[in-house]
Amino acid sequence: MLARVEKEDGGSERTCVVTGEKGPPEAMLRFALSPDGVVTPDLRRKLPGRGVWTRLDSGAVARAASKGFAKGFRQAVTASADLPREVDELLVADALQFLGIVNKSGLVVAGAAKVESALRSGRVVALLHAREGARDGIEKLDRIARGARSPVAVINLFESARLDLALGRSNVIHAALHAGRASAAFLAKIARLIAYRSGQSVGSFSTAPDSTE
Repeated sequence: MLARVEKEDGGSERTCVVTGEKGPPEAMLRFALSPDGVVTPDLRRKLPGRGVWTRLDSGAVARAASKGFAKGFRQAVTASADLPREVDELLVADALQFLGIVNKSGLVVAGAAKVESALRSGRVVALLHAREGARDGIEKLDRIARGARSPVAVINLFESARLDLALGRSNVIHAALHAGRASAAFLAKIARLIAYRSGQSVGSFSTAPDSTE
């Protein structure tokens, strides 16, 4: 049974139109309507008009696109069957935009040798690998990350070309993020992306893996 959407000024929690689950806005997804009645993702929660919310879950978005948004908005709407993929791409773009901010803050080092040195310094909070990176290089850096004094989040979600664009560099295969406010904001965006893909609650993600399987 679909839940009635709460008024957005009715408190800090929002209600998923599909499951009826409640959560803070940061752990949910907001959707608004364009002037011509098209359901539009609103990741920054700034679009005008009535909002309808779902869990941060691609499955919930798919179900809402199928039958939930019309009831939530209380009118006929147009929702793309490809909406779950579109939201995924927006979450990716949002994370990479924040990675660019981390870079501008001077908290990113790239290149295997520099990353290895940064990891050994104990000041790294995240280790990034391009998806097409060589297995042996990834395993070597992961081993060092596991031995770091503080937990290191390992992220292997993006192709090298997308890391290049975010960081304004060429052929980025490995990068490390030093601690800082910008890095924390980026990691929060990554946690949202992982939650959306996994269907699990937003939280921290795994640090350096214990195995290289």
